[in-house]
Amino acid sequence: MNFQQLRIIRETVRQNFNLTEVANALYTSQSGVSKHIKDLEDELGVELFVRKGKRFLGLTDPGKELLTIVERMLLDAGNIKRLAEQFSQRDEGQLTIATTHTQARYALPQVVTAFKKAFPKVHLVLHQASPEELVRLLQSGDADIGIATEAVAEVPELVSFPYYGWYHSVIAPPHHPLHQQTLSLETLAEYPIVTYHQGFTGRAQIDRAFARAGLVPDIVMSALDADVIKTYVELELAVGIVASMAVDPQRDKAVQVVAGEPLFGQQTTRIAIRRGHYLRSYAYRFIELCSAALDETTVRSALSPALQD
Repeated sequence: MNFQQLRIIRETVRQNFNLTEVANALYTSQSGVSKHIKDLEDELGVELFVRKGKRFLGLTDPGKELLTIVERMLLDAGNIKRLAEQFSQRDEGQLTIATTHTQARYALPQVVTAFKKAFPKVHLVLHQASPEELVRLLQSGDADIGIATEAVAEVPELVSFPYYGWYHSVIAPPHHPLHQQTLSLETLAEYPIVTYHQGFTGRAQIDRAFARAGLVPDIVMSALDADVIKTYVELELAVGIVASMAVDPQRDKAVQVVAGEPLFGQQTTRIAIRRGHYLRSYAYRFIELCSAALDETTVRSALSPALQD
């Protein structure tokens, strides 16, 4: 048994049992992948995959049990490497942050600036992704820290911490009649709306608010980020619903926030890390720059209490 065999087992599941894609992902040949799997099955004395001819359809029961162990072993192997780097290169290395466009654009610039001043030799990778992709990056170990509003709190393998709370704002061109009305879900539903795409930046909560009120909003366009939404509001094609921090009165002079109480409740952006994932000291510093309440001791204890004990 060797680590390449374990990587192949994990990657086969990730690539939906397509051995050609497994070979491409691991920079090897398909025949080599097949041989590694057969050698491991021969060594263990059990079949790990359900087959139909030469095709793999899924995992057998022993394969499912093995995958859990493989994931843990590969995670710990990566942790050993990061542990060594922690002591040999304390202020050098790479930190990968997976986050959505909204967080990268509006929440993180000051944090990133402070971090780069403190750790100029650390290569900071800011990977913009959907919430679902962000979760996969954390689970696979391809990202150290995830920052998003959706998805991360519901995943058992992840530990997440509240980062900050925010609300949605309704925006319209300066002379739009909505500015002269009392803002409510009912008045808002009278106008065409442009807002976030499904699964991004609190869109689910927007939909739930209208549904609870028995209203069907006229959402004529959805987008992944607030800059696109504001552009179409500026063109007077619709009113917009955006994250409150995405509107700057000094910069966004062609749109204005419609005065009124928040209609869609508070959202909470969270910082997430995979359980058992070893973080370098500068990663804890990045988290603390996001929220002073999340010091290294607090985060370490939540991530791996047994390891700390």
